[in-house]
Amino acid sequence: MTHRQRRGRASRTALSLVAVLGTLAGAALVGAAPAGAVSSKVALAPGVAYERVDIRAAAGATRAHVLSVDLRDPRVRLDLLYPGKVASRSVVSAMADAAGAVAAVNGDFFNISESQHPGVEATGASVGPVVSRGRALKGAVPDGQRFGPALPPGTSTEDVIGVGVDRRARLDGLALEGSIRTPVGRLPLGGLNQYALPQGSIGAFTSDWGSASRVRATCGTDTDRAAPCSTDTYEVTVRHHKVVSMSGTPGRGPIAAGTTVLVGREAGARQLRTFFAGEPVKVVRRLVASVSRVPYRFALGGYPVLRGGRPLPGLDATTSAVRTAVGVADGGRRLLLLAVDGAPAHRTGLTIAEVAATMRTLGSVDAFSLDGGGSSTLVARSPGASAVTVRNNPSGGAERPVPNGIGVFVTR
Repeated sequence: MTHRQRRGRASRTALSLVAVLGTLAGAALVGAAPAGAVSSKVALAPGVAYERVDIRAAAGATRAHVLSVDLRDPRVRLDLLYPGKVASRSVVSAMADAAGAVAAVNGDFFNISESQHPGVEATGASVGPVVSRGRALKGAVPDGQRFGPALPPGTSTEDVIGVGVDRRARLDGLALEGSIRTPVGRLPLGGLNQYALPQGSIGAFTSDWGSASRVRATCGTDTDRAAPCSTDTYEVTVRHHKVVSMSGTPGRGPIAAGTTVLVGREAGARQLRTFFAGEPVKVVRRLVASVSRVPYRFALGGYPVLRGGRPLPGLDATTSAVRTAVGVADGGRRLLLLAVDGAPAHRTGLTIAEVAATMRTLGSVDAFSLDGGGSSTLVARSPGASAVTVRNNPSGGAERPVPNGIGVFVTR
């Protein structure tokens, strides 16, 4: 067989694979990119490449922007991008430039509005757990309190995508485990820097939270985000392990280092009312992984759509939208970060089932859906440039401020 024959057979095989995957899952990468589309990867830095791909989806052709990140290169790492506080938002490009990232995508769904609770401040805090540089910043809100599309069966707000200290990326779950220790016993800790606390629980707010009001944490129920705010609340401020003040309503404003504000609702509020000024109190907490025992360097929330090369059962196959997703390949040594273009010409978007199919076609074994719509943003810095540029067109016409994202960093 000649070299040309071998090359032709390989090309036909690759195109056939794409066609088969598209037939099975409803989405396929288009072999011939339209005018203006990049037809090959562009190296941005060692171990980091960018490309645009065109996808034949159920609602029509759409375009996606993809970053390939090789964690086998010791110069490459991923970490959390965020504005410095949990209850705060910024655009992805600003967070990437401030941190010195080569590229980035937006992250988790978040508390974007409070139309269901007039007069209550939207915190901007994300739904799921967050780990930054090995430190737990927040826990997951109850499933019924999340923002975003309905969760696929078998998933929860505790699901995360993260990279461990072993430099391997993986899907996992992170549950909050903690307690409030007093001279008369221990109370369970129900939340950490969360915009929504479980009913009847006590949550801890630290300097990582920011200055946003803590009232939202006592609104809604575990199954109904729109339910009224609780009328039975209490707040205790602990500084250097001693109670310094109490209040019948949750407050707002920055929390100093060394200070923890405990917010209780219903049974939790009644427990906090037994505290007194000067009482010694110690709050301990950690995020516990459900699968891996390897500590995480960074992690953030969303929900899985692909595991072990198979789409999760029950994925929505009818609603097309602009999406952001991350895929895990090569045993966690390579990541694929994807954001759909929101320009009118490409805004047909993908269903969640098509996201899973697309990530599998691109080489992912596991994949995770992040916030989409107006939040979908992918930025990258060209070689020699001093700042990143937004590579997709945000569907709202400009970048939307978001609470966090995934940053790609390269050490020269």
